[in-house]
Amino acid sequence: MFRRLGLVGFAFAAILSAQERAERSRIHVDHYVIDAEINPRTQTVSAVVQVRITPVDDNITTASFELNNALNVSRIVDETGRQISASRSTQDFSVRLSFPNPLQKGKSTTLTFTYDGRLAGNEDSPVYGIKFASIQSDYTYLMYPARWFPVYDYTIDRYSADLRITVPTGNRVISSGEESSDRASGDKTQFSFKYSHPSFPGSLAVVKGDPVSVPSQGVTTAVYFREKKSMANAYGEEAGKVMTYLTSVYGPPPRANLTLVETENGTPNGYSAPGIIFLSPKGIGDQVGVRLLANQVARQWWGTLISPTSRNHMWLPNGNARYAELLYLEHTNGPGAIEQDIHDTYVEALTVDNPPVIQAGRLEDYSPEYWAITASKGAAILHMLRWVVGDDAFFKLLHAFPDKYSWKSVSTADFEKSAEDAYGQSLQYFFIQWVESSGAPEFKMEYTIFRTQKGFRVMGKISQDLDTFKMPVDLKIETEGNPEEKRVEVVGTSSEFTVDTFGKPKSVSIDPSTRVLRYTRNMRVAVAIRRGEQFAEVGEFGDALKEYQKALDANHGSSLAHYRVGELFFLQNNYQSAANEFRESLNGDLEPKWTEVWAHINLGKIFDITQQRDRAVNEYNHAIRTRDNTQNAQEEAAKFLKTPYERKRNLSELQ
Repeated sequence: MFRRLGLVGFAFAAILSAQERAERSRIHVDHYVIDAEINPRTQTVSAVVQVRITPVDDNITTASFELNNALNVSRIVDETGRQISASRSTQDFSVRLSFPNPLQKGKSTTLTFTYDGRLAGNEDSPVYGIKFASIQSDYTYLMYPARWFPVYDYTIDRYSADLRITVPTGNRVISSGEESSDRASGDKTQFSFKYSHPSFPGSLAVVKGDPVSVPSQGVTTAVYFREKKSMANAYGEEAGKVMTYLTSVYGPPPRANLTLVETENGTPNGYSAPGIIFLSPKGIGDQVGVRLLANQVARQWWGTLISPTSRNHMWLPNGNARYAELLYLEHTNGPGAIEQDIHDTYVEALTVDNPPVIQAGRLEDYSPEYWAITASKGAAILHMLRWVVGDDAFFKLLHAFPDKYSWKSVSTADFEKSAEDAYGQSLQYFFIQWVESSGAPEFKMEYTIFRTQKGFRVMGKISQDLDTFKMPVDLKIETEGNPEEKRVEVVGTSSEFTVDTFGKPKSVSIDPSTRVLRYTRNMRVAVAIRRGEQFAEVGEFGDALKEYQKALDANHGSSLAHYRVGELFFLQNNYQSAANEFRESLNGDLEPKWTEVWAHINLGKIFDITQQRDRAVNEYNHAIRTRDNTQNAQEEAAKFLKTPYERKRNLSELQ
């Protein structure tokens, strides 16, 4: 689930962010020493954490850390043992410290937090609606976003760490860094880890038994899966392939041999910590989630090795991780294999108009808006940049950037400068348009064809409504002979072009390969449907229906839009209206193709619910005859041919 921010919310968040930056004096966390004991029986953790900090500003009197609300702080002292006054705010999971004497710029000091609490997995999460911590009898995971230790400047302030984690003997601790020898004492064992580079260590898992160790292409992956143990070898094999390919793109990783750990439902599909990738059962699935795996492995560079200087630059790790998915698919299946994936990425990127990418810090962590801006639009920016500068310069950039800034924080300006170095020309216009500004163009074109002494000349004009827009755009001219292409520069709201051809032109198309992130009639339909899907996913059916209606207003024949409306009515038990929409879906453009098989299946379910078994069987047979097995459609249809679908009633209907 997510909490939506409207325009007023965005503005308010921006004001608060600006105020906080103005009011908050800055410190830097250099190093953690985390001593923690995990008790699976009571589902508790008790910890003593030493935090070495260095003031960045002078005369620091306060500092604010984030700590999970389920953890109770009993004591905070400075390095002399003097008590530090602190207050808790459950609203933002913060612990605000007030120092008895101002801290001086550049003079390091150590704070010690003592706390404990129960983390059973059902507590309020610092990331709304997503679990990042759970202590169970047979497994435990404590991830950095859970703020299970005091966190300063989340995802931004890099630090090193020593961890000493005590668990009942018979359990094993997995964490980032170099592991030293285990130390047993009675029925307990302490595991120690040292992470010397400034990054984001501190995530850990407690497991039982030995991992499945999988060698693949010179990389050995340790896999700790429980429910999905049958998938361990397949994931280990693919992890080696992904790591080998991405190393050829980005250069040496911080660590080649990774550990994969299964979490549980309710956690993110994937979360990447230094050297460890946490995967949920849903994320693991019954077939290797290649895109998910590529995304998470890429974060060993984009997140662990380098990270943004502020949350306004989160498009750098998230966009590069998302684009790594497409690069790997292109590597394994060929360039043509990612056309639909690029289209879907562009659609997702256009679901949010504001704020600009460079203001992503205003968005709520893990919200659909946050991922649309930082991941999907970030990946779209990289795809456009690749087209503008060419493959040689683009891959030179991807290889050089992580190496140049290893173990450091980076900004968009750093990336822009490196892109210009690789390309040899200024790219200021590109980053202003796509990172610092919002909006996307919708091209309109008019042209006239003239005969010349050497052939033909096409003279025309491209118009769009973004006044500051500047971007190269490809034209494709279909002629009686071979097609001809020309790149023209579109500047401002109106740009003229001239193209000479030998053969007589039959048609002219703009941006034929859809390199530019832009609107078209079909794109507006797709964007409205995707927005509707986002609302439907969190049960906001009224808002979802409004978005689907926008899609139908633009294209009444959209099978996908009708199908999604049918889904909404079905979930609301409005079966007549649902059946009408599924019929409309079957009478539409049948794009995407799977709408046909699933419309028949859902009609069959409706007829079963309304006790019209013969008609239900007819629809299931129609579904089988499509031979489309998207999302196991054939198995679903065959199942209900044997046994009628039964309506699922919710609790309120039974009372």
